[in-house]
Amino acid sequence: MHIENHPVFGNTLQEPVTIYFNDQPLKAYKQQSVAAALMANGVKKLGVSRKLVQPRGVFCSRGRCCSCYMTVNGEDHVRSCMTKVEDGMKIYPNLDDPKVRCHNHGD
Repeated sequence: MHIENHPVFGNTLQEPVTIYFNDQPLKAYKQQSVAAALMANGVKKLGVSRKLVQPRGVFCSRGRCCSCYMTVNGEDHVRSCMTKVEDGMKIYPNLDDPKVRCHNHGD
């Protein structure tokens, strides 16, 4: 679902781009957040919770929570609600902890 013509913002979705979620191409528009583009394509599960291993999705849409973290272009734990789509962007669900400070750093 896309708002084609907003009464205040007008028609902001004019430039279509292709993004890839789990290597599957999806249509999105510049100016959309990753989370909004995925929701518009019917994707609701953005990852799983660390402790309970339950599905996670968009919660606050303001970048305050960690519910919408995803792997975007190889970078783990990106806030999908605050990141704008780019043509060719590769997006994967967040299924585990990020791989930081785990290589030869004494951890």
